[in-house]
Amino acid sequence: MSGIKTVAIIGAGQMGSGIAQTVAGGGYDVKLYDTAHGRAVLAIGEIAASLARRVERGLITDVQAQDYLARIKVCDSLADTVSGADMVIEAVLEEEAAKKQAWVDIVPHLAPHALLASNTSSISITRLAAETDRPERFIGLHFMKPAPVMRLVEIVRGIATSAATYDAAVTFAESLGKQTTASEDFPAFIVNRILVPMMNEAIYTLYEGVGTVTSIDTAMKLGANHPMGPLELADFMGLDVALAIMNVLHEGLADSKYRPCPLLVKYVEAGWLGRKSGRGFYDYSGETPVPTR
Repeated sequence: MSGIKTVAIIGAGQMGSGIAQTVAGGGYDVKLYDTAHGRAVLAIGEIAASLARRVERGLITDVQAQDYLARIKVCDSLADTVSGADMVIEAVLEEEAAKKQAWVDIVPHLAPHALLASNTSSISITRLAAETDRPERFIGLHFMKPAPVMRLVEIVRGIATSAATYDAAVTFAESLGKQTTASEDFPAFIVNRILVPMMNEAIYTLYEGVGTVTSIDTAMKLGANHPMGPLELADFMGLDVALAIMNVLHEGLADSKYRPCPLLVKYVEAGWLGRKSGRGFYDYSGETPVPTR
C-alpha cells in the first residue's frame, strides 16, 4: 500500500481505538479524533494497556509496542485529522444519522486522493457514500471486535464503489495481517446478518422463560462449541449495538423474524448495555460476572 501512509480515524470509542491500534501495528501513521476530546485521550491509555498485555503474552516486543503507540497522534480538530490523510476510516456511533453527519463534516477537509471507509456493522454503504463527493472511492471496512485480535475484515462495496477502491481496501486490510471476506451492500452484511439474530433469539429464549442466562449460554458453549454464549457475546458487543443492528434488519428487510426482542429493548432503555456500562445480562461489578436473570 505505497499510496497509503497516513490514516485518519474518526471516532475513538472501543472500535475506533482498536482500529487505531491495528492500523498503527501495520506500520501506518494514525491521526485519531473524537468530538469528545477526552474520549480520544482516554483511548490512548486503553491502547497502551492493550499493547502492554500483548507484550506480556510475548506477541510483540516492548520496542514494537512503543513504536506502535508513537505512530498514533490525537488531533484537536476534524480538519487537522482529515487534511492530508490518504485514507479516512469513520468509526462513530452505529446510527445512520450520526454517520451521515460525520461524512458531511469530513468532506470539506479531504485531500483529493483520499480513500474513504466506514466501519459500520450494518448500515448501507451506498447511502453513506452518497453523503460524500466521491462515492466511487467509498467502501465498508467492517473490523470485528476486538479489532487487534479478530482476524476478519468484512469488505462491503456500495453500488458506486469502483473496482480499484475494492482492490485497495483488500490490500490495505491484508497489510494489517487480516483476512477479508466480500459482502454485497445488504442490511447487516454477512457476519451480523447471521450472528445478531442468533443473539436476539437467545434473548427471546430468556424472555419466554425457556432457560436462564446461565443455561442458555452453557447450552450454546457446550452444545454448539461456541467460545462465548450468545448472551455473553451480546454483552460484549454492546446491547445498544445489537439493538441498532436488529432495527436495521427489521426496517431494511421488512421481515417479522428480525423484530427485536422486547427484553433487549427494555435493557437498552434502562442503560444496561453490557460490559461497557457494567451491567447487561451479567453484572460486571465484581471480580466474576454474575447473571442478572
